[in-house]
Amino acid sequence: MTVPKSSAGSSLLSDRDPMAAMMRGMMGRCPNCGVGPLFDGFLAVNDNCPHCGEALYHHRADDAPPYIVMSIVSIAVIGVMFWMEIAYAPPLWVHAVIGLPLTVVMSLALLRPTKGMMVALQWAKRMHGFNPRHSGGDS
Repeated sequence: MTVPKSSAGSSLLSDRDPMAAMMRGMMGRCPNCGVGPLFDGFLAVNDNCPHCGEALYHHRADDAPPYIVMSIVSIAVIGVMFWMEIAYAPPLWVHAVIGLPLTVVMSLALLRPTKGMMVALQWAKRMHGFNPRHSGGDS
């Protein structure tokens, strides 16, 4: 679907800066105003921003944030484990004592900012119902 252009050449719907929105989302703030909280709980997204009233229930982050986090964490933890094995050759229990907590802490630390960035990116790109001219469907 194309967005109609105004006479000045800009779209009738105001442009949204994806980088600014993603930074706000990463910080757990509304991608529109940057003031209201994005989350109501650890990962539950507010239906509307309590500050500006922006509708946020359209998001479809689904499984993307966990997959992104799993990719980042696995690369980092496996890299640390390989480095430890080559440099020090520690016993397996040392790998477990370092690797398991590192995996859990990194996953929990990255999951919320990643989901916030994903919701904000969808908002900035007017995906999944964030476009008021969108008639429905999954585009």
